[in-house]
Amino acid sequence: MIAYFDCFSGISGDMTLGALVDAGVPLLKLKHELARLPVKGYRLTSREVKKAGMRATKVDLILNDPSKSPLSKGGLKGRHASGARRWKDIEKIIDGSTLSESIKQKGLLIFKRLFEAEARVHGGRFDEVHLHELGAVDCIVDIFGSLIGLDILGIDTIYSSSVNVGSGSIRSEHGLLPVPAPASVELLKGVPVYSSGVKFELTTPTGAALISSLSAGFGPMPNIQIVKAGVGAGDRDFKDQPNILRMFIGEKAEKKSQGSGVRSQKSEDPITVIETNIDDMNPQVYEYVMEKLFKAGALDVFLTQIIMKKGRPGIKLSVLCNEDKKGPLSEIILKETTSIGLRFYTAERKTLQREIVSIDTKHGKVRVKKSRLGKEIQKASPEYEDCRKIAKKFNIPLLEVLKAVSS
Repeated sequence: MIAYFDCFSGISGDMTLGALVDAGVPLLKLKHELARLPVKGYRLTSREVKKAGMRATKVDLILNDPSKSPLSKGGLKGRHASGARRWKDIEKIIDGSTLSESIKQKGLLIFKRLFEAEARVHGGRFDEVHLHELGAVDCIVDIFGSLIGLDILGIDTIYSSSVNVGSGSIRSEHGLLPVPAPASVELLKGVPVYSSGVKFELTTPTGAALISSLSAGFGPMPNIQIVKAGVGAGDRDFKDQPNILRMFIGEKAEKKSQGSGVRSQKSEDPITVIETNIDDMNPQVYEYVMEKLFKAGALDVFLTQIIMKKGRPGIKLSVLCNEDKKGPLSEIILKETTSIGLRFYTAERKTLQREIVSIDTKHGKVRVKKSRLGKEIQKASPEYEDCRKIAKKFNIPLLEVLKAVSS
């Protein structure tokens, strides 16, 4: 299933939870799954509200006693407490949960990006940065509640509109800050954003972290058949626009050729690109990882030599795939490599129409891939593995086999 987030009024953690509950995630089931985290001292409620005349669902997180730590012993202190909220504290909470490994890894990735953003903004070391508001229980619940809700709805791929960030200023523990907040700016690098002029922080750092980490691409709504929709509400009311986040859920719509029920073969299609930079892994592992990625449905996998910061040599691992394979392939990369973060974007590609045919040679059958675009472009290439087996079996040069098949 595909989910498309319409961020015309920005995005925040509670708006995302509201959209998910409105789209059919049972609040009771969401609470049950969140209980797998060692986080206590809060409760979730949902209610129907109206924002500028539009119905929406508002999900609220309420601390049982804001003066006390809302997290279990050994975890973080709450929003109103003075304890440290460092990466190691968040990591301990996530590792100590009984959530699925997939949701754990996604949550770790999102929180790591939050810490990295704070470190860049405030000039601190990654392992010493305090998240302040971001480290509070509401941020943990917003992020993991969103991941759990998407999993319950069976969402494989996420797309998003351009993100409305708002304008004006906000007050924080660091004083008065411009909108978008500096941490949000870091998290939204590479994401299309704009401001409609509303004097409010429409997109929070939590919302920025969620959508920038999970979305496979940004732009107009993809070609989908909508099966359900959810509308989540924010806290503030605006006069000229509803403060809501809309989420559309559907399946990819297949174009049909006119006058028939046969699906047309398209030579132009969007694909998802997954990338990560690695500089600390045994090079022998790459072959194993590439094999697993191809078996899991990757369209292509390739390595690029790069120079990283401080002159360190590294490898950029790139994976091309269809949108529905983004989740499973990302999980393989995070499990099988030393990568701790991935990039996603959508690319357009144009391909020739292809078919595999089998031809007879004096040494046996060989599969040949034929490609064409009408009658103007026609290409053929033999399957390497078939030619390799013949070369080994008859002890003849591989180049000779390839030449014989090509001619």
